Amino acid sequence: MSKQNFDAALAQKLSELEKSKMPERDLWQGIELALANEPAPNQIPNETPKKTVSTRIFAVAATFAFIGLFSWFSMNQPEQGVIGGQELVAALSDQHREQKDALLVRFRDQPALTQNWEQQLDELDDAAAAIKSALKEEPNNIALLKMLQNVHQQQIDLIERVHAPKWQQI
Repeated sequence: MSKQNFDAALAQKLSELEKSKMPERDLWQGIELALANEPAPNQIPNETPKKTVSTRIFAVAATFAFIGLFSWFSMNQPEQGVIGGQELVAALSDQHREQKDALLVRFRDQPALTQNWEQQLDELDDAAAAIKSALKEEPNNIALLKMLQNVHQQQIDLIERVHAPKWQQI
């Protein structure tokens, strides 16, 4: 349908509509009733709402009580177990040592695929010790902590690769 045909059809349909539509019932009675019962905007109601005043006072008192209790609890909370600095390094080292020992126990009866894997493990231990000494100077250095985790993971990977059964090798 072209634009001219559409415009013509729309104009024809609009001309066929009734010009005025009458409501089904008289609406003025409802309007008058609503206007008569509505207080004027600047008029104060006859009753003083005592409940509203007491409710507001209660709400303010409850708010102050809530803020006071919240502040008291937040100030009197014991320090959370936030680990930082040398405690974190010690926890990471302990966890790694346990994991490494468990792997060495698990693979102790399996032959190693290379001969110098223990030397590589010692070199990684030396790298971890160097990182730990650097962490003593900067205990919250994220890059050093990530490096320590990386060295620990390299040790775990080395133990697993060296002792992997031949059927797992490609």
